[in-house]
Amino acid sequence: MGRNLQSNGQLRPVDLAREHGLSTQAIRNYEEAGALPAAARTPSGYRSYTSLHAGALRAFLALLPGHGHRTATAIMRAVNEGAAEEAFRLVDESHALLLDDRRTLRAVENALRDLEPTAATTATEPGGTLVVPGDTFIGPLAEKLGIRPATLRAWERAGLVRPRRDPLTGYRVYDEADVRDARLVHQLRRGGYLLEQIAPLITQVRAAGGLQPLEAALGDWRDRLSARGRSMLAGAAALEAYLRERERG
Repeated sequence: MGRNLQSNGQLRPVDLAREHGLSTQAIRNYEEAGALPAAARTPSGYRSYTSLHAGALRAFLALLPGHGHRTATAIMRAVNEGAAEEAFRLVDESHALLLDDRRTLRAVENALRDLEPTAATTATEPGGTLVVPGDTFIGPLAEKLGIRPATLRAWERAGLVRPRRDPLTGYRVYDEADVRDARLVHQLRRGGYLLEQIAPLITQVRAAGGLQPLEAALGDWRDRLSARGRSMLAGAAALEAYLRERERG
């Protein structure tokens, strides 16, 4: 960046933009959001940046992959306002979220290992309603899981299982997907997870289309978490360099 310095040590928006393949409008937007310190103005009203702004831009762009745009902006704004402790708190929160995501991944992996395939069965409710192989009712499912039917009803209220109702008898009918979800919830509850912690996992299972597709996606999930953690390290290094530059200021 030194080669772009003008004789008075000033940088134009285009000088900052070119180094990172950005538009000059992006540079202005970052400044207005607080990710960059406020620029001085020339007598004619043009923005004038310095090497400090260049360091801020490098730090901000390094923070983006690991922390996301909103948090990276908030971190840089706090630093630029002289509130370093607030910036550190935001960094810590991002690391805590990453740790929670790692725990979630581990919980899913452990739960999947503990689940065994269920045998398809045909069940008939006392009212004479015949269900297809793989379907079951609240009593047999609760017995199979070793829980009370009231527990299954509580999981239903929490949105963790979604049995359909037989139109004639009103009985709850659990299909294979419902049984899968109930078994996964049961495993996670045994692992100490709260219902509100389990809900996003069940959502992911449903979005993936079942346990098998989800299991295949766990490797990609793990890779993304590792990449995020590494990006946080790179962002921390760039932020530290910027903090030191401000201190020399």
